[in-house]
Amino acid sequence: MTDTLTPATASTGANRQDRPRRRESRSGLRPVRAFLKHALLILFALVMLYPVLWMVVSSLRPNDVIFRDPSLVLNDLEVGNYAEGWNAFADPFSLYLINSSIVVLGAILGNLVSCSMAAYAFARLEFTGKRWWFAIMLLTIMLPIHVIIVPQYVLFSQFGWVNTFLPLIVPKLLATDAFFVFLMVQFIRGIPTELDEAARIDGAGHPRIFAQVILPLMIPALATTAIFTFIWTWNDFFSQLIYLTDPTKYTVPLALRAFVDAQAGTNWGAALAMSVLSLLPIFLAFLFGQKFLLRGIATTGGK
Repeated sequence: MTDTLTPATASTGANRQDRPRRRESRSGLRPVRAFLKHALLILFALVMLYPVLWMVVSSLRPNDVIFRDPSLVLNDLEVGNYAEGWNAFADPFSLYLINSSIVVLGAILGNLVSCSMAAYAFARLEFTGKRWWFAIMLLTIMLPIHVIIVPQYVLFSQFGWVNTFLPLIVPKLLATDAFFVFLMVQFIRGIPTELDEAARIDGAGHPRIFAQVILPLMIPALATTAIFTFIWTWNDFFSQLIYLTDPTKYTVPLALRAFVDAQAGTNWGAALAMSVLSLLPIFLAFLFGQKFLLRGIATTGGK
């Protein structure tokens, strides 16, 4: 007996033989695609990081070379820019770092305490007009700071708080950052209410439930709030410029602005050197806190 192959059977067998070849060709293209993808990502990363790299390189150049050479090649090393920038004013630059640290720590502590308590109230408590108050709180996110800065300045001036750190810290104790309240509300809503009920059966009230049940589970959201507050407060220039007038109370952004003088010559080497030092705390905060930052955003509905 002889086996006869129909055209359909023959084409099916040919297709089965072509499949491994196609898979091999695709697998052979994967390394090329991966290489091109990583090459493009590295290229875009270099383009985005070029200003920062140029600032670091220029902080080690003499003043007469900074704006003449846009490349990242360092030919003349000028380490003295850091020492000159550190002692450029009547007080060393460490004073401005300490002032910024005081404002940042106060803002972080205020946001963590007040925003977490406000978020617990919106997420777990029931009170009259809860939805309306929550909507009003969200509307405050849309208000730019330029709208409220004048009445705030008048109020703090009557309190005698101008030229102190109080206008930059005390509002944080009143849960004025609605973004963080909303962030924590979304996180608390993801926590099962059965935990609250179990704690309530054991005789715990709202303060104990918040402190011993909810708060330990909010570490990702609290870390996200702390990191964002640190970055925004450390880089804040407008509010600190409005309230701080005494040079001894200057923070890092105001001290960096003091390097630029329209009448006298600006020491750009020293200014760039201190700018590099001012970026180090932000870089370290993001480096060590990125795990909590990503976890907090992913678990609060921000994804």
